[in-house]
Amino acid sequence: MLTRKSYQVDRKEKRLSGVRVLVGTRKGAFILTSDERRQEWDICGPHFAGWEMYHLNGSPADPNRLYASQSNGWFGQTMQRSDDGGKSWRTVSNDFTYDGVPGTHQWYDGTQHPWEFARVWHLEPSPTDPDTVYAGVEDAALFRSTDGGESWQELSALREAKGHLWQPGAGGMCLHTIVLDPRDPNRIFIAISAAGVFRTEDGGVTWQPVNKGLQSDYELPDPDADVGHCVHCIAMHPTRPDVLFMQKHWDVMRSVDGGDSWHEVSGNLPSDFGFPIEVHAHEPETIYVVPIKSDSEHFPPDGKLRVYRSRSGGHEWEPLTKGLPQSDCYVNVLRDAMAVDSLESCGVYFGTTGGQVYASADSGDTWTPIVRDLPSVLSIEVQTLP
Repeated sequence: MLTRKSYQVDRKEKRLSGVRVLVGTRKGAFILTSDERRQEWDICGPHFAGWEMYHLNGSPADPNRLYASQSNGWFGQTMQRSDDGGKSWRTVSNDFTYDGVPGTHQWYDGTQHPWEFARVWHLEPSPTDPDTVYAGVEDAALFRSTDGGESWQELSALREAKGHLWQPGAGGMCLHTIVLDPRDPNRIFIAISAAGVFRTEDGGVTWQPVNKGLQSDYELPDPDADVGHCVHCIAMHPTRPDVLFMQKHWDVMRSVDGGDSWHEVSGNLPSDFGFPIEVHAHEPETIYVVPIKSDSEHFPPDGKLRVYRSRSGGHEWEPLTKGLPQSDCYVNVLRDAMAVDSLESCGVYFGTTGGQVYASADSGDTWTPIVRDLPSVLSIEVQTLP
């Protein structure tokens, strides 16, 4: 492991709160840390060099508890846990066994195909218990561990919500988004490519699709179908768990009734195609997206890397460009590669397929690269440290 110390802190100086940015890439994981000024950064890595790190995430209940999903074409999937903020890691259970007889789902050509585990796409720790963590996997299913990753149990009722009609998107049939209601641990939202959004109100005993209002004219014979919509990402502000924002295959969407209905808020965006969507830590109506030209051309419109911000929950959008390349830029920003911190001046972070990690310490007004020339970035998560 290589560690580069990029700044020195006067030991007599009053200790400040800080941030830890967890970066998953195609060839390993990197951990970036800074104080609350977010001007200079320690860069540590690569951890698990050479492995695809689909996702790293930290427990809100214990900042030292981290979970990581690593994948390799030769050796398959492995799960890792750290109890010291990423200084050391140990392997935990990788037994993701579907409950009962899994049955089949639709394949790309519309035929039925057996459920097969491939990898873990997303890890979502409980906000209150460091030993409880949810895992979204491919083929799409939701698993939960209550013992820090030592064992996993499928919440199999999810696949009973018309799972036989689910069909892979271009990147596979992955459960890529897990949103936990901070007020009610039994209320969970998940998103699947390309099936849609599903909600449980009873901790996973029952599920229902919540896709009313989504339009998928080119993907489905029935544009108003319950399932089959290619949702890329959903986001929630913790103070308003009934308000959800979505970046869809096409369209940016909003729901004010917990997903029961959706309406489009793409407004004046240069393209309503993209992957990530995030909500400002202190402004529930401020949201961020990164427009991408199209589903066949995964790069920014006009070669200009722009984050767009809406301060009104959608419709009206402003480009945030200061510090970002505005010519000849042809990178992509993937669905899990954007995050916000909860410091007083909200920080926004995103990583690109070109290996850059950009940070803004002023809610997106200005940007600076924390690090360049990493492998292609798959995921970004941020922990605000005491």
